Amino acid sequence: MTGFSDSAQAMSLVAFSAVATLTLLLCVMTGPDRDDLDEFYTGYSSLSPMRNGLAIAGDYISAATVLGTGGVIALFGYDGVVLALSTALSLMLLMFLLAEPLRNAGRFTMGDAFARRMPGRAVRIAACLVTLAALLPLMLVQLAGAGQLLAFILGFDGDTLKTGFIIGLGMLMISYAAIGGMKGTALIQILKMVMLLGSGAVVAVLVLHRFSWDPGALFDAAARQSGVGRDFLNPGLEFAAGPYPRIDMITSQLAVVIGGACLPHVTMRMYTASSARQVRRSMSWAVSSVAVFVLVITVVGVGATAMIGRTVIAEADPQGNTAYLLGSRAAFGPEVSTGETFLFTAVTTALFLTLLASVAGMILACANSLAHDVFATRARPMAPHREILTARVSALAVGVPTIFLATLIQHRSLQPLVILSFCVGASALAPALVYSLFWRRYTRTGLLCTLIGGTLTVLALMPGTNLVSGSPVAAFPEADFNWLPFTTTGLVSIPAGFAFGWLGTVVSGRGKAEEQRRQYEAVEGWILAGAVRRET
Repeated sequence: MTGFSDSAQAMSLVAFSAVATLTLLLCVMTGPDRDDLDEFYTGYSSLSPMRNGLAIAGDYISAATVLGTGGVIALFGYDGVVLALSTALSLMLLMFLLAEPLRNAGRFTMGDAFARRMPGRAVRIAACLVTLAALLPLMLVQLAGAGQLLAFILGFDGDTLKTGFIIGLGMLMISYAAIGGMKGTALIQILKMVMLLGSGAVVAVLVLHRFSWDPGALFDAAARQSGVGRDFLNPGLEFAAGPYPRIDMITSQLAVVIGGACLPHVTMRMYTASSARQVRRSMSWAVSSVAVFVLVITVVGVGATAMIGRTVIAEADPQGNTAYLLGSRAAFGPEVSTGETFLFTAVTTALFLTLLASVAGMILACANSLAHDVFATRARPMAPHREILTARVSALAVGVPTIFLATLIQHRSLQPLVILSFCVGASALAPALVYSLFWRRYTRTGLLCTLIGGTLTVLALMPGTNLVSGSPVAAFPEADFNWLPFTTTGLVSIPAGFAFGWLGTVVSGRGKAEEQRRQYEAVEGWILAGAVRRET
């Protein structure tokens, strides 16, 4: 059914079982053994810059990024390469603009960073709700896609088995987050990045070897096999069906660049650095790792089209999510040796680990926000052991509904959910972070307007996009309530998020703005220069 040999499928099943067992054991061994909040939330900031950088890159490169970006590259060529470059640019934006101020302003969660200037439970609750709104769609995408991917790799069919995969993987991911805490999940992310980059680099070398080490020949062959000729190498192919393809492409990339840099499961890694110098060095490693990943995914994605054709990739999955696997398999040629079977097993295991680690990190970010920003900020202070227990229960409370929802949507197009997460990040979290970290007169009302207004704008506009209805590849292809001629809401929602923050601050009045200016000046040295790491 998949073109993968029985030995590769059997070896992959054994490898998956071994990785699941070993990583769970790793979480048990490295998880917090005391009732210490710093140990659970940051792992005592004990990771070296290289390891912390790999963990940041691991959180940033989700399974949706590997499979989805690889698919866009294979199906749409130039547009996919630009998307891959946008992911690297997004992490660079985080590195140069937000990483150090975030690390200085926060302690455990994004709510801490906001509350440094504007203390109050309303701010923390709003931060938690937006964290859930940004990460829940991505978790659904990866859990729902996990069942499809494992069934594809292992040659299984039937909805019952796919649903069973989703439930089993979901419970494993909850265990990672609840048992391992920040340090345990970080070590899994590091292992994932080493396997993903190592196996991917070898496959990329094999692909280039098949085209005599000539990237030009590789891209020319992909254009011939794409069925659209030179359009494969020109911008706009992915958005050609829309009325404004150029604008649609720019706004899509903008949502990825701005939104990806502000997603909570990535920003929470900033708090694991012990100093401003450490966070700079960690981000340097993270950006370097993502740059290597961009090269690998580009070569493998384009190679998949060049070697097996765009039609075969689209038939296997209309979104192209299996392109990375199909390209890896095609790189070996018709006859696969034992060594190549081992390499293919390493590729599939890296993808399996990517699925596990990505969702575990997101569950941890949501659980930490629920425990620390909502339950631990009540009138009566919560003891550390109670807060850690609450975080672990919150991981279950977040994970179980996510598993249930993932089983319901597994047969739908999941691309709108990916876009939804990035748009919430770009339209609500990005304006709130930029304003709260750098605008002296920003008020609490402005912050709440930014978070709530930006999120509601995205949720209101998203159903009208052409990814939800009105096209054969939409989530609801049988319906047509498409009224927004774009694939993202960014053209409207990103400016709206910044406008809501400005308007809320203006409405607060000059007196409140002056009060906030004085409060900001009191902590400006900590936020911008890291003069003191104040506990909150």
